[in-house]
Amino acid sequence: MRATLIYGAGDIRVEDVPDPKPQAPTDAVVRVVAACVCGSDLWPYAKRPATEEGGRIGHEFLGVVEETGSEVRGVRAGELVVAPFVYADNTCEFCAEGLHTSCLNGGGWGHGGVDAGQGEAVRVPYADGTLVKLPVAEDSALLPSLLTLSDVFPTGHHCAVRAGVSARTAVTVIGDGAVGLCAVLAARRLGAEQIVLMGRHAERTALGRDFGATDVVPERGEEGVARVRELTGGFGTHAVLECVGTLPALETAFGVVRDGGAVSRVGLPQYAQGPVGRDVFSRNITLTGGVAPARAYIEELMPDILDGTVEPGRVFDRTVGLEEIPDAYRAMAAREALKVLVRP
Repeated sequence: MRATLIYGAGDIRVEDVPDPKPQAPTDAVVRVVAACVCGSDLWPYAKRPATEEGGRIGHEFLGVVEETGSEVRGVRAGELVVAPFVYADNTCEFCAEGLHTSCLNGGGWGHGGVDAGQGEAVRVPYADGTLVKLPVAEDSALLPSLLTLSDVFPTGHHCAVRAGVSARTAVTVIGDGAVGLCAVLAARRLGAEQIVLMGRHAERTALGRDFGATDVVPERGEEGVARVRELTGGFGTHAVLECVGTLPALETAFGVVRDGGAVSRVGLPQYAQGPVGRDVFSRNITLTGGVAPARAYIEELMPDILDGTVEPGRVFDRTVGLEEIPDAYRAMAAREALKVLVRP
């Protein structure tokens, strides 16, 4: 089959790889119907050291079950399923607590001999714990939105939940990428009435307004902080959803959060230390967030997609075939595309 490999910064190739087969009785093989490129894929695309052997890449996909191991009971061949961005057994003590990203038997796509999502098919470990059936046909117009259940929609939701967003909280979202826009959608879904989106790409922030942002702040740094405080009576917002992952974004988050509020971060951190000293302590600010256990949220979020209440699939603004994935990476890295849908 064909699959995507990364050989180093800027070096994405689509090559022939072995067809997946069940290797354990709990495995399933899924033919990929839709996948995508994630903003977090752009970090290795920007700085991964060159290697002679490529590494598999891609962690968001949905597709049709083609084959199952002898112990798989939850899914059958022919069923359409979505996979969260890490696999998990859904039975260990951490999964039972809703923290599937800490599963004792789980792992990441593309690591340890496991297929990645940007290919024609995927061997799925712990299929019963990982895969969630989708009650639509393979050609459903809802597929782009259902694909977001793999990562960006649950990640935005996790960010908002960890910050305690509700009808009583004003919210700032930092970042107008797909996760940031999904965080806006999640905050609105949880009842927030004032949502300030910090972003400077007009097409993206326009979508953010459609998703529920009440204000847009394109300024950055001290100017951006001052603008958010001006919009919030000088106090800042109760919740700040940091969806970028850079140190300046975290510094901005602490600048716009209200005393006693929470900064929730889900952007993959590109820093080892941050400004969490006396000022944060004195202002009683909570720092929370972390990698989202998408599997814990899929059943909760799916009904709103199925009935049309939310349309997170609108974050996809370009569609390519599998062989065009190198150009998808280039376009996203150049900010020519927000998020690229892949149809193998």
